[in-house]
Amino acid sequence: MLSSNRTCSILDYEERAKEVEEFTKTKLGVKGLVDSGIQKIPKFFIFSQDFLNNSPTKSTVNDFKVPVIDLGAIFGGGGRPRAELVNQIRVAAETWGFFQMVNHGVPKKVMDDLMMSTRKFHEQNKEEKMKWYSQDVSKLIRFYSYGYLHNISAPANWRDSLACNFQDSDLQQQILPQLCRDEIIEYTKCVEELKEKICELLSEALGLRSEYLSEMECMKCRSLFSHYYPICPQPQLTLGTTNHSDPYFLTILLQDNVGGLQFLHNNHWLDVPHLDGALVANIGDLMQIITNGRFKSVEHRVLAAGGGGPENGPRTGPRISAACFFYPSIPNIAKPYGPIKELLSHTNPPLYKEVHFKEYTTLYVSKGLDGTSAIPHFQL
Repeated sequence: MLSSNRTCSILDYEERAKEVEEFTKTKLGVKGLVDSGIQKIPKFFIFSQDFLNNSPTKSTVNDFKVPVIDLGAIFGGGGRPRAELVNQIRVAAETWGFFQMVNHGVPKKVMDDLMMSTRKFHEQNKEEKMKWYSQDVSKLIRFYSYGYLHNISAPANWRDSLACNFQDSDLQQQILPQLCRDEIIEYTKCVEELKEKICELLSEALGLRSEYLSEMECMKCRSLFSHYYPICPQPQLTLGTTNHSDPYFLTILLQDNVGGLQFLHNNHWLDVPHLDGALVANIGDLMQIITNGRFKSVEHRVLAAGGGGPENGPRTGPRISAACFFYPSIPNIAKPYGPIKELLSHTNPPLYKEVHFKEYTTLYVSKGLDGTSAIPHFQL
């Protein structure tokens, strides 16, 4: 568990609140700061050196490698036998919590189009982009930067986001930004189909019927968050995304070739390198709970990208990614989810209490992204 002491002590609360208010009033996000020509980042983006220096060590390339799983066998592209594929998924979910997928059935053009349209949205003229800005989390579509206004003592992430919440059905096309409307619709349709296949493999990896997780209806809803990480003039002082685990069941991520995504494995930060045509999957907190700890939800983060050079490091931004989160439908928001009974025994008793999605996410949001998990609150 990482230290949660990340509050910046060099700025008192009142001054910090004023800076945050001024920033949010611009409705231009982090990119607006960069476009203004700043050379130093605002203090409310700065993480304490105690937090940054207390992080686990960075692994060398040869120490560990993120699993890469070829799904060609289930998408008609060849690949390994299904039994071997299920075993690979099991090992990845139990040991790593993260894995990359190739031959996954999502066309390369669909992925490239989403990346391009995401860039277009975030780099469009400011007057148009401001129309989408909102701190109201109930909005189905919104552009935002600072997601935790209720906890302004926590450093902000160096990132802008376009959030699209699909809830129980496909969004009406007309409410999506026109710049990325068709691309979002097509991509999420393809990823929904991929999610169903992954659910089958995860079910079989648990020794259950392939339809088991799908029949639980714990991943009927999806949200797509398209992130834009602008170049940072002082990347060593902040993070693109703070250390966290995901409060959902499953995440499928598309990322560009800039890099910066890392996850925690054996107290080492491992890079998740860009692999052309690949998608990244990671296990969420609630998946860990229903599998009674067999599948692991692990902490991950995104480093801020500089403009290159000796001071800012070799990575140059902006970084672009799109994370699709899966969680229960509205009728099941208050449904309790606990360890699957078929996985329990006298020698394997339940490790967690039952919890409904709304309860879990409420706690998760209230504590903010502080480098700790909400899972311990529900341990027996």
